[in-house]
Amino acid sequence: MFTPQSIALKVRLTAGGKRRPFWIAGPCVIESLDLVRRVADKLASISAKLNIPVVFKASFDKANRTAHTSFRGQGIHEGLEVLLAVKKEFGLPVLTDIHESSQAATVAEVVDILQIPAFLCRQTDLLEAASKTGRLLNVKKGQFLAPSNVLNLVEKLNHFNAAGYWVTERGVSFGYQRLVVDFAAFPEMEATQAGLILDITHSVQLPGGAGNSTGGIRGAIPYLARAGAAVGVAGFFAETHPDPSKALSDGPNAWPLDKMEALMAHSLQISEAAHVR
Repeated sequence: MFTPQSIALKVRLTAGGKRRPFWIAGPCVIESLDLVRRVADKLASISAKLNIPVVFKASFDKANRTAHTSFRGQGIHEGLEVLLAVKKEFGLPVLTDIHESSQAATVAEVVDILQIPAFLCRQTDLLEAASKTGRLLNVKKGQFLAPSNVLNLVEKLNHFNAAGYWVTERGVSFGYQRLVVDFAAFPEMEATQAGLILDITHSVQLPGGAGNSTGGIRGAIPYLARAGAAVGVAGFFAETHPDPSKALSDGPNAWPLDKMEALMAHSLQISEAAHVR
């Protein structure tokens, strides 16, 4: 289903091409309205200053936490109210995950982009339900998925007439509790005609590395950002938090909010140098 709003948004986000990639950024999970407003305010300011399109992201439910006792979020109803408030106050397009087909239509009433979690990227019914909403889609590529299998995801989305979509690389499982980004696979994935986004924060995760929670190598985030900018991607995905040490989800791989502007500005410099118009 193609809608004028979705097509216009995708054109706006991708107008700069690889020379000026857009960013999807925000906290991992909706902890509170105040926290979300603080992050959105900063991201909106950076977006205006650097002239980089930014999509605000936060999850209303983290359904795949390592432990059942971990914080999952505010839930769909309260979570959507928070995202709607952010959208109205800061004028940023918003993105959130869905985990079940039944959530697609309800969530699409608020958000601009529906995200399919990596562990669910092959769920045909979920992809179909998301496509039918007419919203743009961001499909996280599963850690278990070979680059050649991205074509299968794209063929499903095309079959269901998705309005527009991206595939986000977030690292491939390499042994135990380690993810690796294979930049040599990017041309193969781009050949599917899907816009490619690089998730520079989940790619540094150490799944289950902290025992009952996920660890991460935060210091590697700028390295991936620089590499992605040089290689060339349609966009970046980054989770950020005012104080990652106190984040209720994915703190070890979240980038500090007060360092986001420098990260984005430096990445932009590399993108502009590496990809001449």
